Amino acid sequence: MVMTVILKIKKTAPDEDKIARAARVIKEGGLVAFPTETVYGLGADAFNPAAIEKIFIAKGRPRDNPLIVHIADRSMLANLARSFPRRARALSEKFWPGPLTLVLKKKAHVPAEVSAGLSTVAIRMPANPIALSLIRAAGTPLVAPSANLSGRPSPTRARHVREDLGGLIDLIIDGGSTPIGMESTVVDFTGRYPKILRPGAVTAAQIEAIIGPVIPAGEREDTFQPKSPGMKYRHYAPRARMILVEGEDFREKICTLITEAGRERKIAVIGFHQDSRYDNCLFVHAGARSRTVARRLFGILRELDSQGVELIISEPYPARDGLDLMILDRLRKAAGAEG
Repeated sequence: MVMTVILKIKKTAPDEDKIARAARVIKEGGLVAFPTETVYGLGADAFNPAAIEKIFIAKGRPRDNPLIVHIADRSMLANLARSFPRRARALSEKFWPGPLTLVLKKKAHVPAEVSAGLSTVAIRMPANPIALSLIRAAGTPLVAPSANLSGRPSPTRARHVREDLGGLIDLIIDGGSTPIGMESTVVDFTGRYPKILRPGAVTAAQIEAIIGPVIPAGEREDTFQPKSPGMKYRHYAPRARMILVEGEDFREKICTLITEAGRERKIAVIGFHQDSRYDNCLFVHAGARSRTVARRLFGILRELDSQGVELIISEPYPARDGLDLMILDRLRKAAGAEG
């Protein structure tokens, strides 16, 4: 166990001395959790294999699950990627800094631990002044998976990081809540055609408006090796058992599940409709708009765990806009889907 230091830093005006202190931890091979616009990341020097190994140990993360490298400016790409395809460049010009990750062919000196032994590397530029300041002060790109125990709901507040990783990492930067609340969109440019590997806040429609058609991610077998986080293993899951109910008759199905579970179990229902009502359970309305749901969902799952809920039942998420795929992806994986 280590003593985990917590530094409170304002996003609007990052304290240079505190940023420098966190950067020293990175330079010395330590781990620093920091906020981005999506979720909190667990940062280490992307060119320090020993530091990267600490991430896998602290999180309990499978070694075949690659990491995303975070950069502060495009000049850092030259030390990471063998090439920068025209369409990838076009997306970066539109959406960086922002919640978009590009999978590119990596240079040989990028540690194998970063990409799980693959010839590719996933890269993004976060839209958060604290994150960008930390990367610049450290003088190196940072690998930064979500700062949680592997499989748990991603952290959107510093206290979520402390709950999972307190005593396991060196430092947590508390920069307030993250505005998006879910991980970045990942687009693979290493095949013949661009392919979305993970849906996120940058939607397929937005991407196609810039570069034309892209291939959506299909179902995967358990044996495949992912090029991006969030593709193979169960992710975003509460400790409680979780069931995602889908279909037009979802209210009847949920009532049946509550009855079958029995009153001796503590049950919660996550809803997306203001008129939803269920007996013998705790009901949580997650929001009526997709951006609200995205920002709140992981925090809701963690709060229900803290209340000792044993069974979480989720209403189906209604289709409204391009962010719905991101939310549905997280709900399905939280309920146990691994594709």
